[in-house]
Amino acid sequence: MSPFSYYNRPFTCHSCLVEDKAAQSLLNKMIHTSLVNTTNQVEVLQRDPKSPLYSVKTFEELRLKDELLRGVYDMGFNRPSKIQENALPMMLAEPPQNLIAQSQSGTGKTAAFALAMLSHVDPANKWTQCLCIAPTYELALQTGKVIEQMGKFYPEVKLAYAIRGNKLDRGTKLQEQIVIGTPGTVLDWCSKLKIIDPKKISVFVLDEADVMIATQGHQDQSIRIQRMLPNECQMLLFSATFEDSVWKFAERVVPDPNIIKLKREEETLDTIKQYYVLCNDKDEKFTALCNIYGAITIAQAMIFCHTRRTAGWLSAELTKEGHVVALLSGEMTVEQRAAIIERFREGKEKVLVTTNVCSRGIDVEQVSVVINFDLPIDKDGNADNETYLHRIGRTGRFGKRGLAVNMIDSKHSMNILNQIEEHFNKKINKLDTDDLDEIEKISN
Repeated sequence: MSPFSYYNRPFTCHSCLVEDKAAQSLLNKMIHTSLVNTTNQVEVLQRDPKSPLYSVKTFEELRLKDELLRGVYDMGFNRPSKIQENALPMMLAEPPQNLIAQSQSGTGKTAAFALAMLSHVDPANKWTQCLCIAPTYELALQTGKVIEQMGKFYPEVKLAYAIRGNKLDRGTKLQEQIVIGTPGTVLDWCSKLKIIDPKKISVFVLDEADVMIATQGHQDQSIRIQRMLPNECQMLLFSATFEDSVWKFAERVVPDPNIIKLKREEETLDTIKQYYVLCNDKDEKFTALCNIYGAITIAQAMIFCHTRRTAGWLSAELTKEGHVVALLSGEMTVEQRAAIIERFREGKEKVLVTTNVCSRGIDVEQVSVVINFDLPIDKDGNADNETYLHRIGRTGRFGKRGLAVNMIDSKHSMNILNQIEEHFNKKINKLDTDDLDEIEKISN
């Protein structure tokens, strides 16, 4: 059975929404095989402000074991990412320093804490020294894969998975120096089964904290594990988002931390031309969409819909018109989604029809046009400005010019557009035939 089959079903209830969050995180891990070219700046808040702030520009500066340096380069990391520049010196410091770090997928954070764990291990000691917990079985497997890749030239260090299905007898003494697993199984191995001696753990990593605390029971289990660890154990916590609930959890788990935060990406829309098209209904929107296709040559485009049903209908209609399109929506398995994104990246499909599942974190350099077939709205029916920014931000990447076209089919959607204009203090012009020459330049 595929390890990702857990997600092979639609998400319909509250707990399933949590699973969808975990699935989105897993999807990002799967598709970000190399570092994302991010414009985010890193803000470092040191536990001791008087301490000199170290950052590195090369992996050699970290004085890694040769076996680990080979592993780093073999994975395709030529130089540290922004978060690695600041996080790795803290994680590898002596004495150890605790860290709370905000980091999205693709920024190299999994490789960073994998390197920290591999560096702190004493291979001569045949017991568990580093412990990493992840919110789901699938995320644990994916993280373990990174540790295995990075440690491939360091075979003396072994890895074990504390996940469902990996049953060990009570009192079994693990010889693997690194364990990665889910909170429930790790807690059992530490307390009930006595497979891991928590007092011998020197590095504790808690990954995907925002997904972790959204999952029933995981928060309490994580805190119980942390309380078993020695005071001198290094605590490292990572989260893609830092809302209040995550902060409160992080502060309970990580004492006296250094903190690395991502400064908010500049809400700049200067490289993206924005237009709207007035229509009366869904069918008119479709006709307008086909007319735009007729007028411009699109390198690659993403079309966002509000619901899976609309995305499915639009994909079918575009296919009937002879356009080669790919459909991406939330009821697909993570494997299916990753395969579709990969095909789109490779240019095998020029047009991707999707829901909000694809509005974040997918950087395809060739995308020149984003079309909002439906404008994004929040649960109260107001403009969802952040989602709008993420959607149209799929174009205009890496300093290139981009184009966003918004389909308006009611007074309500016009009101939504006005709210977006007001929020970003940016006038969005009606699309006229005079604009098509300009649009053609952008899209080519």
